[in-house]
Order: sequence, then C-alpha cells, then structure tokens
Amino acid sequence: MSSQGKRINIAIAGLGNCASSLIQGIYYYKNPDRLENSIGLMHKEMCGYRPEHIQVVAVFDIDRRKVGKDLSEAIFALPNCTKQFFQDIPSTGVVVNMGKVLDGVSSHMNEYHEKYRFQVSEEKELEKQDIVSILKQKNVDVLLNYLPVGSEMATRFYAECALDAGVGFINNIPVFIASDPVWGDKFKAKNLPILGDDIKSQLGATIVHRTLTDLFKKRGVKLERTYQLNMGGNTDFLNMLNRHRLKSKKISKTEAVQAVAAKRIDDENIHIGPSDYVPWLKDNKICFIRMEGKLFGDVPMNIELRLSVEDSPNSAGVVIDAIRCAKIALDRGIGGPLLGPSSYFFKHPPIQYTDNEAYEKVEEFISEK
Repeated sequence: MSSQGKRINIAIAGLGNCASSLIQGIYYYKNPDRLENSIGLMHKEMCGYRPEHIQVVAVFDIDRRKVGKDLSEAIFALPNCTKQFFQDIPSTGVVVNMGKVLDGVSSHMNEYHEKYRFQVSEEKELEKQDIVSILKQKNVDVLLNYLPVGSEMATRFYAECALDAGVGFINNIPVFIASDPVWGDKFKAKNLPILGDDIKSQLGATIVHRTLTDLFKKRGVKLERTYQLNMGGNTDFLNMLNRHRLKSKKISKTEAVQAVAAKRIDDENIHIGPSDYVPWLKDNKICFIRMEGKLFGDVPMNIELRLSVEDSPNSAGVVIDAIRCAKIALDRGIGGPLLGPSSYFFKHPPIQYTDNEAYEKVEEFISEK
C-alpha cells in the first residue's frame, strides 16, 4: 500500500485532556512544513504512516458536555483545560457516544465546582454489545484507553470490547492489562496487539527521573534516597485526590524508577507519586525531584530539579507513536503485548528494559520487514 492510501482508524474511550492534545496534534502535523520540521515528533514517519493517517472514527465518554457533540467541539469542552495549540478543527461528523461509567468517576468529585469535575450524562449507557458493534461498523484498528486513573473495572470492560471486536488496544493508564500475563495471553490468542501500561510522557517526570537514576548507576554514584512530587490542576490530579484510586499509579511510577537503579532502593527511601491538586495550574504539571547519594570516598551529594510541562501534549507526543506501532503489528499479523514499544512508551510494561535498550527495540521493530 502506498503512503498516500494509508489509514489508521482509532476509537477513544475517555475524551479528556490527553485525547484533546492527541487530536489537535493529528491536525497540527497535517501541515507539511510542521511535519518536515518534526518539532515534537519522535518519528515523522513509521513504515509509511504519518500522523495525518490517524483518523478518529469513534469516541466514548460520559460527560454531558461532550456526549452527543461533534468531536471538534467536544475536545474543548469542560472540564478539559489543556493548551489549545490547534483550534481550527473542522466538523468531523464523529459524534461522542455515551460510554459505560462503572468505576470511571470517583464520588469525591462531587465535592468540587462543576467546571472542574465530570458531569455524568443522563444518556443511556452503552452495553458491551453496543460498543463492540460500533467498533466493528467503524472498522476500528485500535482502541485507546484514556479513562481516569483508578478505573479498574471500566478499563477491563473496554479491553474486553477490543477483544470481542477484534481490534488492538492501547492502555494509557495505570491499570495493569498489557503487563498482566493473563490479559496478554488473551490478546495473543486473538492475534491482536496490545501496548501498555501507563503512558510515559515525551519528556516528563518519569523519563527524567529514570535518566538521572541510570546516570547515578553508570557513574558509580550510590543512590540512597529519592522523591518525586507532582502537582497539577487538571481532572487527572483532581481524580487522584482519592488515594484509593492512586494505588496502581504509585506502583507504576515507582517501579519505572526502581527498574533502572543499580540496586533496589528500600521502600522507606523512595517516594514517587502525585501530591496535590492546584486548580489554577490547569494542565500544567509541576514536578520536584530530589536525589541523595554518595560518590567517591563516600562523600555525600544531592540533586534537586524542578520540571514544568503541559501534561497532555507531553503524553500525546508518545501516544502518536504507540498508535502507529499497533497498526504496524496489525499489518504484520503480530498479536499479544508489543514488548519493545511497551517498554519505551509506557511506565509499567510487561518487561522493563532500560530506555536505551527499549529505544533500540522500537527502532528494530519499525525497520523489520
């Protein structure tokens, strides 16, 4: 197939800030000059697939301000608050469907002003057979999970929909699906690719923390204790004020750093996770990292770092490659967890490679014939 005839049909579960940034980016990089400059892209083209070949053909959400709206309008509806870097999106004809709520909304959200939290639509929730039917009718290649952190039941529900519909699955949140051998085997049996879990931002807290941890190891510096504190003002941070929903997120982020340490850090000496919700920060994420260690002669040292990023575009810069890897796998008849891409793009993959190893495996995956 020529590059001109290529197309990747995607469906999205959860039309929040991250999905908004991804969709804006698809249109942003349709401009040939922006694509050629490749600013913000890890790969301009992957096996002939460019960002413009990604087409959103189905969307599921539960917020009344989005359900029933055209995609071009819904991605900018509250409570979304990410930066609008490409607003001239034409009407798409893709109307947001009412999804399945399950555990996708935390009860504590009701304690906050309505403009910051989800407002559940009164539309009838779709059942599994309805969603599977839509995925099939729209010829979806890959279903993306963008549900709120802690949506354990809802994530499994959409993963089952993907299996039943015969589509690939990308799990962008810290519910362990791709990294769970049972689920991995289910997708392998259906010869469907799955990537996950928990997206690793383009240049975010986790990748910076991992890089510094790896630097300590390579330079012979003993890492004795470290923390990573994060705050932001989007619905993700508001949602994670419910610490029960935060459990898998902390595991995912912590293990991503532990995996590259020279020696596993004692639990009491490592703290990684979201810390607080500050509404006026909106989609801006502020991260503080501190690392304490010993270098030559047991002489102590420490590093303190402050990182400020727009959270959702940071995520979209990685997902846009994960989508193309999933489609390449479909084209080649490869099913089950994609190990190299999952390790490079996600915090809690089935196998934790170092970032250098994972990068090489992604390049090898792309170049294979």
